[in-house]
Parts: sequence; C-alpha cells; structure tokens
Amino acid sequence: MHAVVTAATRPLREAYERLRTYFIVAVQAGVAAGLSWYIASTLLHNPQPLFAPAAAVGTIAAALGNRIRRTVELLVGVVLGVLAGDLIIQVIGAGPVQTGVVVALAISAAVLFRGSGAVMVQAGSTAVLLSTVSPTGPDLAVPRTANALVGSSMAVAVALLLLPLNPVRTVHRAAGPTLDLFANQLTVTAAALRDLDRARAAAALQRLQEAEAERRETTEIVAAALEVAALSPWRWRRRALLRRYEHAANHLELAFTNSRNMVRRTVALLDAHEPVPAVLPVAIEHFGQALRLLHRDFLAGRTPEIARARALDAAAEAREARQRELGFSGTIVVSQLCIIVSELLQASGLDKEAADRMAGI
Repeated sequence: MHAVVTAATRPLREAYERLRTYFIVAVQAGVAAGLSWYIASTLLHNPQPLFAPAAAVGTIAAALGNRIRRTVELLVGVVLGVLAGDLIIQVIGAGPVQTGVVVALAISAAVLFRGSGAVMVQAGSTAVLLSTVSPTGPDLAVPRTANALVGSSMAVAVALLLLPLNPVRTVHRAAGPTLDLFANQLTVTAAALRDLDRARAAAALQRLQEAEAERRETTEIVAAALEVAALSPWRWRRRALLRRYEHAANHLELAFTNSRNMVRRTVALLDAHEPVPAVLPVAIEHFGQALRLLHRDFLAGRTPEIARARALDAAAEAREARQRELGFSGTIVVSQLCIIVSELLQASGLDKEAADRMAGI
C-alpha cells in the first residue's frame, strides 16, 4: 500500500519541485515582458511593440544558463532577417514566391555566420514578417530591431540586476531531488541484487533512464546559477561556492551515466543467474549512502569527509567482491562501481590520480 501511495504522489511531488525551482524564472519573464512593452510602446512609440516582450520572454526562458549568448543570437538573427527582408524585397517585390526566396536567403546567411538554431529561427521569422508587409504598410525593419534590443536588454537586466535568482539556493533545490532519485534507485538495485529480484532491478533501471530529462534540467539550472554568480554584482560572493558545485556536477553526471550502465549489467547478471557475492549489494548500497552524504555536506558547507569515507567503504567492498567468484556481468558491475566511486571522490574535491588510486582502478 505504501508503495502504491508513493507512486501515486510522485508526479505531484515532482511538479511541486519543478514549480519551486522555476517560479523565479516565471516572475523574471513577467517583469521583463511588462517593462519591455512599456519601453517599446510608451517611451519609443513603437508601432509594433509586441515583439519586445516576446524577445524578453524568449531570452529568459529559452536558454537559462546562456542568456548573454541568447541575446547576441537574437539580435544577430533579427539583423540578418532585416537585411534579407527589407533590402532584397525592394529589388524583387513582395509575394509568396518572394517570401520563400527571402526566408531561404536569410537562413542561409545565418548558416554562413555559423549561427545556431536560435539565430536561424530569428532570421527566418523576421524575414517572413518584413516580406509579407505590403509596400504601403509601415516600415517594420527599424522597429523590429529596436524591439529585439529592448526585449533582450530588459531580460538581461531583470535576470542579473533586478531579480537575480539566489544561485546557491537554486542549485540546492534542483540538485537535491535528482541526487535523491539517483541514490534511491541504487538502494533499490542493492536490495534487488541481494534478493535476486530481477524485476526490481529492471524497475530501477527504467527509473534511471526516465530520469535523464530531470538530470538535464538540473544541469541547465546549475548553468543558470553559475551565470548569475559570474555576472550579477549582487551574487559575486557566491562565485567560489558555485565553481565548486560546477566541478562536482561534472563528475556526478559521469557517475550517473556509469551507474545506469552498472544497473543495466546488474539486470543482465540476474538474467544469467550469475553468482552474487554477499558483499556486492552492500557495496552498491554504501555508494548510494555516499551520494546522500555528499549532498548533505554541500548543504552544510563542510568538506565531504563523511561522504568520502562511505564511498571508500564501497570501493573496498567492491575489491573484496572482485576476489570472489564472479561471472562476466558481475565483473563489469564491480568495475563500474569502482569507476563511479572515483567520480564521487573527484566530485568531493580530490584529484583524478588520487581518486582512481583510492577507488582501486
């Protein structure tokens, strides 16, 4: 019954955590959109102010950790679209065929400038807008460019100066559920291996595979927090701590990938009815505990000595399992476990040489 209730409430918990993490982004987008509309419409008397708030929202929401780059891409795309749509149309006129030609040229120009997908989208949409305006209609080239500049500038100002997110709190909220999920599925895997329960191991593998999108979201949030800590004067004092998080996140991503491979091999081990030394599930469980302890140490701002000690327990037990009778998949499980122990030790601040030596690689 408890498992059923937990499964039923999990989507609600996950939705709440996402809202709590991204609510500041929604507020930033709303404020930036309102300011952009006011400046474009009231102060600049722009006849088409709609694109200003649209550009603001796009800059804030489309690239959380790369807003400066997003701003440059948006402006470059608009300028390329203006050049294609405003200048070329004066030569070949307006119409469906001309619109197709202009859009193709605008996107081709974006490709030549090594533009990303965002640059090509802005170039193409701007070219469409300008090429479909009748010759007697208003000149939208300058307003469109001004709107892009106003919207993206307001987005950056709001995100970095007026309402910058708290980078440390944001990372805590984003990383906590992901690490909990990671550790919990390792605990499930350890129990499944101990009980020779292939179905539970397969369920843990499926959950880790489903968690890939959540892991990418966490990576995006960490990138956004690093950008704020680097560029917002109000958050500069957090830079050293955020760099530590960035270093840890890189290694934990590798640990996540290798853990998923380890669980996949655990399922294969159980399918093949290979021998399972009693110490092997203990080692996997201890690694899951080390993950939880690492997060707690980061929250407390202390050196993760306890997490390292538990990870070293897991490494010692994996080496002991290596001395016992193992099948093909079991040998791979032990090797993967040593690798993820090394990644956790590097996430805790050790260099690769020391971490590999202590993990028994």
